[in-house]
Amino acid sequence: MPGFASSSFPIPADPGDAGGYRVYRPPLWLRSGHLQSVWPSLFRRVGLMEPETEVLSTPDDDELHLDWYRQGGNRLAILSHGLEGHSRRPYVLGLARAMLAKGWDVLAWNFRSCGGTMNRQPRFYHSGATGDLGLVVEHALQGNYRSLSLSGFSMGGNLTLLYLAQQSAAIDPRVNGAVTFSVPCDLAGSADMLALPSRRIYMQRFLKDLGEKMAEKARRYPELINVDGFAQIRTFHEFDDRYTAPLHGFRNAADYWSQCSALGRLGEIRVPTLVINALDDPFLSRQCFPRQPRELGDWVRLEAPRWGGHVGFVERAADGLYWSEKRARVFLDSLAACRT
Repeated sequence: MPGFASSSFPIPADPGDAGGYRVYRPPLWLRSGHLQSVWPSLFRRVGLMEPETEVLSTPDDDELHLDWYRQGGNRLAILSHGLEGHSRRPYVLGLARAMLAKGWDVLAWNFRSCGGTMNRQPRFYHSGATGDLGLVVEHALQGNYRSLSLSGFSMGGNLTLLYLAQQSAAIDPRVNGAVTFSVPCDLAGSADMLALPSRRIYMQRFLKDLGEKMAEKARRYPELINVDGFAQIRTFHEFDDRYTAPLHGFRNAADYWSQCSALGRLGEIRVPTLVINALDDPFLSRQCFPRQPRELGDWVRLEAPRWGGHVGFVERAADGLYWSEKRARVFLDSLAACRT
């Protein structure tokens, strides 16, 4: 498993088989990036206590919906879901369960328009909407937490990395690090990957969900949003050109991808950060696997397991945890221990 780190990185770069996790080796029948990517959504069920919900107001008269899992801990993990996901997807609940079992509190939040409630403003969410993550972090830091860690999946991973890069020197000292999974940190390349005929099933699902949202927004804001001809959209280039870019202040899809890809800004991050991207991930371009120290900087490490798909890393374990959840917990526990 490739990994890269500078000498300033606070924990060993080589995972080995210590610390409660091992190098990821799925059974033979799961050594397929496509199967790994769809299996958890189809078959995984994660039982978890009902969260305490909260609605957080934004400065532009909108709202973010939060799920809190509190058990009186002094460590908090903030979890950010992926594109067209929400706070109660199995991959979010799986990591929440893993962290709760180790005494952490957990805050899983929903991007604007996600989680079953349409937001009020014409804008919705995108890969560079770090202001919303910043609001969630600032709100959480009003609690009595000694340390706070971030975790993001897919688009939420890019959002997390970009947020940390933008904060860099201004980061609150209680934010001690992050772990991210299946990160399309090269947005243009990932859009190209998902435009391939072999990825059509994924695009159809994304566009179906996004189409329903845009139709609702068109009803609310007919002067701004038009969904005529939406059925002819086939790629993110077309969708982002028509909707994401103009609604969020970008010139076009290329401008949006350029400004919001975390890839070129990893070196600005100033807290220990782990990026885990599987080599068989069908969503990720080659550029989503930065391997040079000059790309990663002093604080970011890449681990690239051979298998795992997109937000997969399936494991049939007695405790019900997936490999990714054990890996995240070991990493975040080690960072929080430095604050005790």
